[in-house]
Amino acid sequence: MKKLVLLICLVASVAVVAEQQRRGGGAPRGPEPPHPSGLASKAPDQGWVGEAWNPHEGGLLRVKVHLRFGVEPLRGGDAKAWKSMPAGWYFGRVSMVANDLQSNVYVLHRNGDIDPLVVFDSEGNYLRSWGKGVIGDPHGIRVDRENNVWVVDRAGAILKYTTAGKLLMTIGTKGVRGNDDKSFGSPTDIAWDSQGNTYIADGYGNSRVAKFDKNGKFVMSWGTPGSGPSQFRTVHSVQFDSKDRAYVSDRENNRIQIFDNNGKLLKTWNHLGSTQGIWISPKDEMYILTHRNNVENITADTLAGRLMKIDLESGKVLGSMESPGHSVNGSPNGDIFVASLTGNVLRWMPHPEFTRSH
Repeated sequence: MKKLVLLICLVASVAVVAEQQRRGGGAPRGPEPPHPSGLASKAPDQGWVGEAWNPHEGGLLRVKVHLRFGVEPLRGGDAKAWKSMPAGWYFGRVSMVANDLQSNVYVLHRNGDIDPLVVFDSEGNYLRSWGKGVIGDPHGIRVDRENNVWVVDRAGAILKYTTAGKLLMTIGTKGVRGNDDKSFGSPTDIAWDSQGNTYIADGYGNSRVAKFDKNGKFVMSWGTPGSGPSQFRTVHSVQFDSKDRAYVSDRENNRIQIFDNNGKLLKTWNHLGSTQGIWISPKDEMYILTHRNNVENITADTLAGRLMKIDLESGKVLGSMESPGHSVNGSPNGDIFVASLTGNVLRWMPHPEFTRSH
C-alpha cells in the first residue's frame, strides 16, 4: 500500500509539473494554510492523495492529480481509462455528488442529452443511470440513513428514490413555483435530523428552510429575504450534526447560520466567506466548500474556492486547501468528493501515515 501511494504521488507531481511547463509556468499560489487535520496544501507526502473523475466521450479517465486543488485535472498524459459509460456520454456541469452506504457514487450533472443521475461503484465503474425527462434542473443529491437517494430539482421538486432508481416519493411539483407548504421557489439542498424529519434549502427564489416529517408532510419553515438574523440571501446548502443543529449556508451574506431543528437561531459564523457546500459526517466531521468573490463559473485558471475542515463547536478552520467546486460530500470510508461546475468530480483520500501522525 505504501508503494502504491508513493507511486501515485510521484506520477501526480511529474504530470502536473509537465503540464505547468507546457502552459508557461505554474499556477499562482496563495498563502499556505495550516493542515493539522490531514488536509494538505503542499507536497503529496504531507496530506491527501487524490484522483479525478474527468468526463471523456465514451467513459471516464482516471487521472492522477497534484494535491493543490487549484490545479484542474489533466486531460492527457498519465490517464488510464476506466470502464466506460455508454458510448458518447459525458458529464455536463456537475452540481453535486453523493455516496450510498455501500460507497457507490451518485453523480448529478447538467447534460440534457443523457440521464442527469449517473451511478458508479467506488472504483469508478459505471453501474446505472436515470432521470432524463423527470429531473428538470438538477442541483442537489444526498443519501439518507436508510439508503434512499434524494434529488433536489431546482425546477421545484424533491424526488426520493431507491438506489436502483425506483421513485418512492415526490414533494413539490416540477415547474410549479411557490412559497407555501406544497411548493418551492428553486430548492438547492436537503438534510435530515435524528428523528428523520426532512429539511429543504429553498434557496433560489425563496429564502427559507422548509421542514417536512418523514412522510413528506409539511411541518414549518423559517427565513425571509435579507441580511439580518434568520434572514437569507441564497440558502445554498444545509446539513445537521448529531445534536440536531442545522448548519445553513447563507451564501450571498457570506456566512453560515446555525439553528436548532425548529428554526431557533443559535449562532452565526461570519469568518468563512461565501459557502457553496457543507458536509457533516456521522462522526461530526465538518467540511465546507467556499468560493471567492461569489465566482460560480469556475475554470481551471480561476483557482476560485477552498475546501475547509471546520471544528463544529468553535467554527475554527482546522485545515484547508484550494478547491474549485460547487459542493462537497463524503463516503462511508472517509473519502471526500468535490463536484465541480467544470464537469469534474474530485475524490480525495486521507493519507494513512499522515493522519495517524496528527
